[in-house]
Amino acid sequence: MEKKIKIAYFGTPEFAALQLEAILKAGYEVAVVVTMPDKPAGRGRKIQYSDVKETALKHGLPLLQPEKLKDPVFLEQLAAYQADLFIVVAFRMLPAVVWQMPKLGTFNLHASLLPQYRGAAPINFAIINGETETGLTTFFLNEEIDKGAVIMREKVAIRPDETAGELHDELMILGNTVVVETIKKIENGKVKALPQEELAESTALKPAPKITKEFCNVDWHQDCQTVYNHIRGLSPYPAAHTRLQSDYGETIDLKIYASEVEHCLPQVPVGNVVTDNKKYVKIALKDGFIHLTAVQQAGKKAMPIADFLRGTALNGTWKTLNE
Repeated sequence: MEKKIKIAYFGTPEFAALQLEAILKAGYEVAVVVTMPDKPAGRGRKIQYSDVKETALKHGLPLLQPEKLKDPVFLEQLAAYQADLFIVVAFRMLPAVVWQMPKLGTFNLHASLLPQYRGAAPINFAIINGETETGLTTFFLNEEIDKGAVIMREKVAIRPDETAGELHDELMILGNTVVVETIKKIENGKVKALPQEELAESTALKPAPKITKEFCNVDWHQDCQTVYNHIRGLSPYPAAHTRLQSDYGETIDLKIYASEVEHCLPQVPVGNVVTDNKKYVKIALKDGFIHLTAVQQAGKKAMPIADFLRGTALNGTWKTLNE
């Protein structure tokens, strides 16, 4: 069936590119795609296109890449496409002059069950906080970040050993269905958007702020489950970090991509490193050990711990510095 609705799509990374593909596959007309300006990346500083731009070019879609979203030239160009509905997935905050433009409104896809985990890193913090479920929410934009009226919510269970990267991919695929269903509801006039206050539970709301470099440092004075959740909630990006120091002053910086918990009562102080220098490296906590199973030493590639030990012997006594 031919769709009469015209869409302007805003997005940047792979997560957003997959939703754009789903919208096109469903037969909707995307009048224009808005994505970030091209920028140099990597050691060669080559110009790199966003995933959304790559998708738009593949399908021959018109592109806008504004530096400033309030630029009068951009606003005039955007309005000229006469889109009925704006869709935002993993993009910058839109000014009111943009999200108020289409007659059917502007909706956003957010990777949590709003109103929980508003902010830039909802997938990471759901795992870091040990949640057993999360999901996706579509909502209409308003003046406040991630606080607009909810159109749809779809729940997803979080496995006890699931990483942020794995959950990201699961939600990215689920987003295909949620975004298209949301468009159908809006197109058919069947939306009953609920204020987030009506969806809030009695428990306090948990935020999902942008993750800082300092936050990635592991606090080895916490319990094993908290540290384990912290590591998997930051894997593979930006990755948990620790610094090891030997008793003679040598230091090693490590990103930790995977770990395992050993519950016990360690006979060594918190933060001490125990290893056979062949197959395992584990760090003492107050209620057990965290085994480092996949790491990346500064300046080297990510690798299983046995491969790391083949190239780096932890002779003598080692302990963590950022305890």
